[in-house]
Amino acid sequence: MHVVYGFPNLKIHAKTTLVVRRDGERMRRYVHVGTGNYHSVTARLYEDVGLFTADEDICADVADLFNYLTGFGQPQRFRKILVAPLALRDRLADEIRACAAAAQAGKQARIRIKVNHLTDPALIDELYAASQAGVPIDLTVRTNCAIRPGVEGMSETIRVRSVLGRFLEHSRLFEFHADGATHTYLGSADLMPRNLDHRIEIVTPVEAPRAQADVAAILDAVAADRTHAWELSGDGTWRRVDPAKGERNHGAQAAMMRRAATRSRRSANRSRGRQV
Repeated sequence: MHVVYGFPNLKIHAKTTLVVRRDGERMRRYVHVGTGNYHSVTARLYEDVGLFTADEDICADVADLFNYLTGFGQPQRFRKILVAPLALRDRLADEIRACAAAAQAGKQARIRIKVNHLTDPALIDELYAASQAGVPIDLTVRTNCAIRPGVEGMSETIRVRSVLGRFLEHSRLFEFHADGATHTYLGSADLMPRNLDHRIEIVTPVEAPRAQADVAAILDAVAADRTHAWELSGDGTWRRVDPAKGERNHGAQAAMMRRAATRSRRSANRSRGRQV
């Protein structure tokens, strides 16, 4: 095992694995990018997601990042991944502005973000501007949130909620919809100055339709939670979200566990079918 200590002024907070294997006559690369640590204890306690891909651009980007971290050169630009502190804040700001421009042009737009913390002033200002342009913005922020939702003339289209359930909500997910195009991302970064300026973070695009649907399902579930959800008011107070009269309780984590169990059974059935 080769231990790399990185940079004295940058904490390496990215969660990624690069696998290289021989496939016939050629070498192939595979990459996993996660939102949580590779740790057996937290894997049982935290809610996290990851992307496992053979996308050549993402694999090349992660290989370049490992070379950078080990002192074998600094990449001029990354093909697809968003890396802090190099370009992550700017790329996220570009996505928010694209949604704002679409809304101002009378086209459909929406932003959905799920993080642990949201305190970065520059991105908060971008979200306020997008709200004033008419973009519906749903934010799921587990802990620290410095944005004020629902303030007339400033953030009327912003909703902030937090989900406190059986597992520690830990995934960082980003979905930007503008004029018929949806850009989906996941990664290690919270939206804080420490993450965007003082850490090595990776956020990767999620481009496969099925994987995009999985991220959308998580965001749908937390938006519909009526069991463990709290909503933030413009005055900074949190209010427990209760089901309306006659409405069924809906827990996001329970819903996602049922979804995962269903997919696991289907996968097992397909495997047995191939063995017959």
